[in-house]
Amino acid sequence: MKQPITGYHRDDDGHWVAQLACGHNQHVRHTPPWMNRKWVTTVAGREQMLGHLLDCTKCDEHAPPDDRPIKEPA
Repeated sequence: MKQPITGYHRDDDGHWVAQLACGHNQHVRHTPPWMNRKWVTTVAGREQMLGHLLDCTKCDEHAPPDDRPIKEPA
């Protein structure tokens, strides 16, 4: 199910995680050649992708919402 990105945070390893409107989180790594998401590497790139739809497999599985940190860095 497609869900818009509403924010971001970093996981314990420092990787960027998109926060989706449905309450789920999804890693958005830039690890070429497997994942080419250069936009993740800059504040401007991440801000530009707010509202972008990502496929949320957790919604497809009817999973409960994920935990999120209190502070949400850009």
